[in-house]
Amino acid sequence: MDCGDPEVQVDRDLVERARHGDREAFAVLVHQVSDSLYSVAYRILRDTGLAEDALQNALILAWRRLPKLRDPDRFEAWIHRILVHACYDESQRARSWRSTVRVLPVDEPSGFDEHARVADRDELEGAFRKLTLEQRAVFVLHHYVGLPLVEVAELLEIPAGTARSRLHYALAGLRVALLRDAPPVQEGRLA
Repeated sequence: MDCGDPEVQVDRDLVERARHGDREAFAVLVHQVSDSLYSVAYRILRDTGLAEDALQNALILAWRRLPKLRDPDRFEAWIHRILVHACYDESQRARSWRSTVRVLPVDEPSGFDEHARVADRDELEGAFRKLTLEQRAVFVLHHYVGLPLVEVAELLEIPAGTARSRLHYALAGLRVALLRDAPPVQEGRLA
């Protein structure tokens, strides 16, 4: 399973050794996948501290559950599933004491006016903030990590139709929020 970073190849032997209690093997696995996992957590939660906490909790839980992993070849999907659930838990904890979740600034092409970049980023952040956590998770796993919807559904343990629906509503929500303030179009040109 490709979980976003094409250079990361998890060694089945390391997974097997870690499953049998080898802490050094697990440390190597964590080193191999931690950047990819953090990126996913950050994109879902939109907060550095929450993403770090979710990643830490996911890794602790993964270490505890690793002996129960049946298929070492599915390690990446398995650990991403644990991470997404840890993100849900962190979001719930944060919501209990904080009313808003900060949103990740998007990468933008160079050459744009700085004020326009900030305005565009703020619009996108506002639109993304309006999505549900479940919609954000499907969107991030599909568009940022690059997983097919069938794998997203499997990873999140939801029906494929539910994954498609969440992605549809996420895209529709982003489209509506972003087009609300767009300049009007007349005869195929901006007015």
